[in-house]
Amino acid sequence: MTKDTAIISITRGRGGQVEAEGPIDALASALLDRAGFIRQPTLSGTWHRLPFDMGEEWESEHASYAAEMLRAARYAIRLDPALTPGGRPVPNSPRQVAGPIPVPAVPAAVPRTR
Repeated sequence: MTKDTAIISITRGRGGQVEAEGPIDALASALLDRAGFIRQPTLSGTWHRLPFDMGEEWESEHASYAAEMLRAARYAIRLDPALTPGGRPVPNSPRQVAGPIPVPAVPAAVPRTR
């Protein structure tokens, strides 16, 4: 199974915690870390979760940000619809651009002299 066919799920668990499950390799783990997820070793592997008690809005923003980064790296992602922030940009998201990207002006051709 490759990262192109495997699905990583980001959901709210039965205990209320936000966790990422699925075939998480080193790159996916690093992206989850960047989004605020914590790696916690367990007997069956590594558990990736957001910190407890940070508030549902904070958890939704960070879960959505993680999903965006994983999608940009071409992972198949399933994000729990309950974790989608209400139409607001995710912190440090590529969608949070302050306007159009400025394009530098091309200088006019300079006449050549001999």
